[in-house]
Amino acid sequence: MSTLTHDIDRPFQAERPAGISEAYKARLQRIALQALTLLSMASVLTALIALKTAIHVWRLQT
Repeated sequence: MSTLTHDIDRPFQAERPAGISEAYKARLQRIALQALTLLSMASVLTALIALKTAIHVWRLQT
């Protein structure tokens, strides 16, 4: 029975990994920055399309 429960006696902190490496953190930050850039470019493009559409609609009515 002790072979089935040998992990219960250990504290939870003993099995945690040492942490995230600096290279992995840098890669995650680069990916996050690229995703943020892509989203901001998409929102600017959407705003330009909406502005262009609003100008066309305004000119059609006059």
